[in-house]
Amino acid sequence: MNIAFSPCPNDTFVFHALVHGLVPDAPPFEVTYADIDITNRLAAERSPDLDVLKISYAALPWVLDDYALLPCGGALGRGCGPLVLTGSGQVGGPEGAAALSGRRVAVPSERSTAYLLFRLWAAQHVPGGVGEIVVLPFHEIMPAVRDGKIDAGLVIHEARFTYHLYGLTLLADLGSWWEADTGLPIPLGAIIARRSLDLAALSGWIRASVEYAWAHPDASLDYVMRHAQEMSPDVAQAHIALYVNGFSADLGEEGYAAVRSLLGRAMEEGLVPAFDLSKLK
Repeated sequence: MNIAFSPCPNDTFVFHALVHGLVPDAPPFEVTYADIDITNRLAAERSPDLDVLKISYAALPWVLDDYALLPCGGALGRGCGPLVLTGSGQVGGPEGAAALSGRRVAVPSERSTAYLLFRLWAAQHVPGGVGEIVVLPFHEIMPAVRDGKIDAGLVIHEARFTYHLYGLTLLADLGSWWEADTGLPIPLGAIIARRSLDLAALSGWIRASVEYAWAHPDASLDYVMRHAQEMSPDVAQAHIALYVNGFSADLGEEGYAAVRSLLGRAMEEGLVPAFDLSKLK
């Protein structure tokens, strides 16, 4: 069976047991490591070589006819949302978010959950809207803001722990905004699988992999750090602690409610194609 997920610590931690043959009764899994903007595209293209993928929740409306959302293995949570960053003294100040009006903003993907949240947030807080949206790999965004090549950047992952090293200023925490606005956790990354597969068995194997990771937290350390893209061990562990939580084992009613709220709002705003919300579960 073929699976695609990112090399980020939360994904390698979650899937370590599954891809190393440590989950009883699970078949062998071949891994494609790719950033989420690539897996979003592969899912939209219905790549015949992949059975299971980690994608953005924002990308779900384009693929739900062929893929089902699995209830485990993904990333939801509190206090873990994307950040809007600016260079020190460049944008923001007394004007706050309104200072983004007409500005150039870098985002990691046009179908990322981060960008969808940004668009919902900007509709409330940036009069007239932002100016140009520039898509950059997420690891290039903070240097571009620091160097004044763009006015603001939308960042994800471990940037939450490292942006101060670039001398950047936090303009908005979109996770905090979402939680205050809805009372719900923020949906970030979803695990999807072809509807033709045994979805109950797949969910069981992935849940067992999550539980193995928690029961044996040191077992995956070498694997996680091998793929951590020069991240320090402390940052990698903080990354895992933030993004791997109870929702990784089971979305539950609260998790599904968060996904329905995000994508329902996005449909109302015309930001994603209309679809039947009942397909989420």
